[in-house]
Amino acid sequence: MPRVTPFRIVLVTCGTFPEARKIARAVVAKHFAACVNILAAPVESHYTWKGKLESSREHLLLIKTTAKRIRDLEREVLRLHSYETPEFLVLPVASGSRAYLRWLGQNA
Repeated sequence: MPRVTPFRIVLVTCGTFPEARKIARAVVAKHFAACVNILAAPVESHYTWKGKLESSREHLLLIKTTAKRIRDLEREVLRLHSYETPEFLVLPVASGSRAYLRWLGQNA
């Protein structure tokens, strides 16, 4: 079984590209994340909200961070996000290149 590193990838979706960029810049500037990728081409999301089937075009953030920064990161995302209940999913990183993980740890 692979060991889990202290590194995490967090998924967040935003309704607009400017909002995605605002969140990305803020969390990197505050060192809550080392890097954020924004999928500039919208993803198509289908979900149930308040009992109704919905669909929307959203921009996906791939946020690279450490386990110790998750709480601060989540607080900042919730503070800046326009959604009532934004997506905030934390995925463990099983492994990666030593150089990249060292850099990630130094910057988040």
